[in-house]
Amino acid sequence: MKRKGTGPDGLVIVDKPAGITSHGVVARMRRLAGTRRVGHAGTLDPMATGVLVIGVEKATRLLGHLMLTDKTYEATIRLGRTTVTDDAEGEVTATVSAEGVTPEAVAAGVAALTGEILQVPSKVSAIKIDGKRSYALVRDGEEVELKARPVTVSRFTVHGQRPATAEDGTPLLDLDVTVDCSSGTYVRALARDLGASLGVGGHLTALRRTRVGPYTLEQAHTLEQLEESFTHLPIGEAAAAAFPRWDIGEDQARLLVNGVRLKSPGLEPGPVAVFGPEERFLALVEEKHGQARPLAVFA
Repeated sequence: MKRKGTGPDGLVIVDKPAGITSHGVVARMRRLAGTRRVGHAGTLDPMATGVLVIGVEKATRLLGHLMLTDKTYEATIRLGRTTVTDDAEGEVTATVSAEGVTPEAVAAGVAALTGEILQVPSKVSAIKIDGKRSYALVRDGEEVELKARPVTVSRFTVHGQRPATAEDGTPLLDLDVTVDCSSGTYVRALARDLGASLGVGGHLTALRRTRVGPYTLEQAHTLEQLEESFTHLPIGEAAAAAFPRWDIGEDQARLLVNGVRLKSPGLEPGPVAVFGPEERFLALVEEKHGQARPLAVFA
């Protein structure tokens, strides 16, 4: 039986609107779920919209593992203009005509940014440098140099291209793209780097996340819908959707929840969701030296 005043154990898949921070969404969910034990699996910038996975109560312990999953984005990249933040919310630092950019050059630039690449994150990001967020250092006028990090861009496709014009009449070029990428990839950094490779600069003007791991927009609810009827995905269903599954019997379940490491049957790499009798979600484990090492126990 749950304590009075605690929320449901599960995930809430939110379709985040533009103009609100991920922390702002968490604050709304705390009020709706009736608990402060709420977190999210991967920040979306205020400008961005789409899938934001929120964990409530015990499901917050799933979030660190969900953050390792891949994601899908629909975005618009504007070529010919560079900004401080690599997106439309930052101050414009340069405007260059993109009139001479050809589809062939765009295709080559996109191909070079597809696969396993080294990416320098956006300076205006939440990455910490000596204990301070990079965006805070930039805001304070400090020069920030971030190290390149390995990320995987498994799909980077252009499915729309149209001319645009700057306020002073300079020809720009908008690209509508779809990106599948690993956690930690900055789509606005892809826009920046694509523009740089084409010699005209680039930034992001729109970003919508359509998938986080197995969770998609089809499962997502707007904040207005959640205000009317709070809906969550129970923790067992959430774990079954996100991780490989291992079903065990009553005796093994008893040992596992009491901290005993079970002999592994040859589990898939990474976290595995363990279920006992009657569909009871017990734990996340991973195989190590032939044993199932608990990552988090939920029973």
